[in-house]
Amino acid sequence: MKCDDAKSAIPLFLYGELSFDEEGRLEAHFDECQSCRGALARERLLHRAFDQAELSVTSDFLTQARQQLRTGIAASTQPHSSWNSFFERLNFRWHVPTVMQPVGALALIALGFFGAHLLPPELAGRFSPAGVAGVPVATRVRYVEPQTAGKVQIVIEETQQKTLSGNLDDDNIQKFLMAAAKDPTDPGLRGESVGLLMRHPESTEVRDALLYNLEHDPIAGVRLEALKGLKGYAQDPEVRKALSRVLLADKNPGVRIQAIDLLIQHNEDQDMGLMQELMRKEDNGYVRLRCEKALRDMRASPGTF
Repeated sequence: MKCDDAKSAIPLFLYGELSFDEEGRLEAHFDECQSCRGALARERLLHRAFDQAELSVTSDFLTQARQQLRTGIAASTQPHSSWNSFFERLNFRWHVPTVMQPVGALALIALGFFGAHLLPPELAGRFSPAGVAGVPVATRVRYVEPQTAGKVQIVIEETQQKTLSGNLDDDNIQKFLMAAAKDPTDPGLRGESVGLLMRHPESTEVRDALLYNLEHDPIAGVRLEALKGLKGYAQDPEVRKALSRVLLADKNPGVRIQAIDLLIQHNEDQDMGLMQELMRKEDNGYVRLRCEKALRDMRASPGTF
């Protein structure tokens, strides 16, 4: 594999859009090529930064923004005029050439990411708890409310942080990773946790956690990470049952393709009927081709139900 081909395939690799064979060839290239490993690491860092970015703003900014919103609504004579003005100031609109739309979207994401991290330094540590020096505390403003006589009431949430360190086969570390893999608020955290758990799928508890994410996580990338962790267990009855359900119910074609690839590693009689049922309802052309090939390999007709 050439480096140009490998680097162009990195986004598909990270989003789970490659087959297992294609992933294998790409991973073999990464093992041999330091330049492409560096490109993969940079792309992962960018994805992680966007996943974890959280916008934080001051109460003054919120008050000013709300006032401007009220003024804009009162002065507006046509729907969405405020939004149109906003995009005009950014010097692009939705009718720009298609090739420029991802650039504009990335610029907006970057604006939010860097804006969240460039707060005035005088705000840092303003709400540190008294008498607890040197203890890391996460502080977040949850609610602000103006009161009479120029006063403001602010509700803040403070969480004292604790750092744990250990090996992936440590029961305590695995327990927290499995809890993080189900965190409903942070898809980046779930994806990172599942990526770590998949290194030890021989544990029944870890395998159950991967199966849970495979069937219930709303983010396709996390479900694909769980599938990778289950690669070596396609013969396990519980894994095969989950793969069958995913094949017929998952909305993401990339996940369905990977489920097909796992199931056909160990063809069983019931797989024939499953593939034929999928052919009857599948509307994605590429998934249908993969399914049809699997049926031909089983010497079964795609039209036999």
